[in-house]
Amino acid sequence: MKVMQIQDEWGPEHIRLAERPSPEPGPGEVLIRMEAGSVNYRDVIVSRRGYGRRSGALPLVPLSDGAGRVVAVGASVTRAAVGDLVCPIFGQTWLNGPIREEHWAEVLGGPRDGVMQEYMVLRQEGVVRAPRHMTALEAATLPCAAVTAWNALVAQGGVKAGDVVLVQGTGGVSLFALLFAKMHGARVLATSSSDAKLERLKTMGADHLVNYRNTPEWHKVAREVTGGLGVDLVVEVGGAGTIESSVRAVRCSGTIALIGVLSGVAASLALGPVVTQNIRMQGVTVGSRELFEDMVRAMELWRTAPPVDDSVFAFEQVGEAITALPAGRHFGKVCVRF
Repeated sequence: MKVMQIQDEWGPEHIRLAERPSPEPGPGEVLIRMEAGSVNYRDVIVSRRGYGRRSGALPLVPLSDGAGRVVAVGASVTRAAVGDLVCPIFGQTWLNGPIREEHWAEVLGGPRDGVMQEYMVLRQEGVVRAPRHMTALEAATLPCAAVTAWNALVAQGGVKAGDVVLVQGTGGVSLFALLFAKMHGARVLATSSSDAKLERLKTMGADHLVNYRNTPEWHKVAREVTGGLGVDLVVEVGGAGTIESSVRAVRCSGTIALIGVLSGVAASLALGPVVTQNIRMQGVTVGSRELFEDMVRAMELWRTAPPVDDSVFAFEQVGEAITALPAGRHFGKVCVRF
C-alpha cells in the first residue's frame, strides 16, 4: 500500500511517498481504507521533532486526524461494521477520563504512525463512528480540533445559554468553539486580523466582531459588550502574545481555556489579577473517546457542518499542507483528500 512518511531527516520537506505491506485485521481489529486527513499545528511541530521523543522515530507516517471506511473486521468486533465511516481517535488508549502519561505512547501521527496511509488496522476501541451526515473530508476534521473545542467549552468549560465566549482567529479549534457555543445558546465575540474573515465569522453566527489589528486593545470590547463584566470563557490559542489581553477580557471567576501558543510559549504575566479575580486557567489537550462520542451525538442532532478550508490538498501534497498551516491564510481546517 502507499503511505506518505517523514524519512531520512525530520521536516515536512522530507515527507516522501513510500510502499509498505498491506495490513490485515486480527481479532478485535478493524481494517480501514482511509479517505481523508486534516492538519493540526501539532503536526507542524511533530514533523520537526518538536516534541522530542514523543514525536516518535523515523520513518513516521504523519497526521493524527483522518477518516475512512471500514472494509474488513476481525473476530469479535462489535463497535464497527464493514461500510461504516469512522475516525481513528487521537490517543488510541484514551477511552475516558483525563489524559494520563501512558496515553501519550499511543497517539497517532507521533509517536505512532498516523493516518497518511491507504489502509490502517486499529483496535476496535480506537475508532469512533463519524456523524452520519458528514463526508469523509468533513469527518477528518474532528479528532483533534473539534474534540478540543468540545472539551474546552462543554466538558470543562460548562458553557450554557446566555454565556459569552471569546474565540481568537479562524483556525479549526476557534471555529468549532464558535459552533459549539452557539449550539449551547451562548453569545460569541470573535477576533481576526482580516475583515473578510470577520464577515465569514458573522455568517457562522458570531455576535460581536473585532479586528485586532485595528483594535489591539480588544479586551476593552469584551468588557463593553458584557456591560463591563467580561466574558465567561476565552478560547485562548494565541499564547504569549494574547494571554494578557485574555486575562483582561474574562470576567471575575471566569475561565481561560489554554489551547494554543501560536504567538509564543513563554509569557510574562502579572498574576495578581488572576488571583484576585479568581480566574481559572485550564490547559486543554484534545479529549477522550467518550467526549468524542458525546460530541458526535450533538453534531448529528444539529447537523453541524465542520469548517473546511477552501484549499484541499492531494495525498502526495501532505508536506505542502503542513507547511501551509503556519502562514495563517486558511479559514477552518486544512484537509487532505486521498
